[in-house]
Amino acid sequence: MLQCLTWDGSPFTHTEQVRLLLDAGANWIQLRQKKAAQSEKLQTAIEAAKLCKECNATLIINDSPEICLESGANGVHLGLSDYPAIEARKMLGKDAIIGGTANTPEQAKQREIEGCDYIGLGPWRATQTKENLSEILGEAGIKKVVSLNLKIPLIAIGGIVPEDVKRILSLGVQGIAVSSGIVGAKDLKQAILRFSKNIA
Repeated sequence: MLQCLTWDGSPFTHTEQVRLLLDAGANWIQLRQKKAAQSEKLQTAIEAAKLCKECNATLIINDSPEICLESGANGVHLGLSDYPAIEARKMLGKDAIIGGTANTPEQAKQREIEGCDYIGLGPWRATQTKENLSEILGEAGIKKVVSLNLKIPLIAIGGIVPEDVKRILSLGVQGIAVSSGIVGAKDLKQAILRFSKNIA
């Protein structure tokens, strides 16, 4: 699985990024718009949800269950200090996709207990897209979480380049998430292809 995240540092608006990602063949997009007013985030999410529905792609909203609910997106991804996953489930219902960040085995186990549908596990290495970066996990850190044999998918994230993908998947995770490595590329379609061919 390849999850594509939009990025505030892109020269394109978040709506344009979603459109470009869909045109390039992405089928799972996380709208990760940090630097905007709530009203702007909602309007972008509504536009993005419409675009993703037209392409039968999954749209996940970063941080906000409220925007997820109001926009008609498929789900929400919650950071460690965001809205509680259990409360998000009550708000969004059993069919919504709820992802949660984890940086340690303890956090990963907690995410499963909370009822998350997948875990965003990282960071794999240092990345320019994330402020206040948690401790780098690397291969050893990912192996510790994989050894828990959790029942929900682990999606590695954080500074991943195409050459990393096969190595990361060999550790036992089920997918990767990429932001600037795709939406910061000159050719999004080629960037997605480079990652996808290493996942197949």
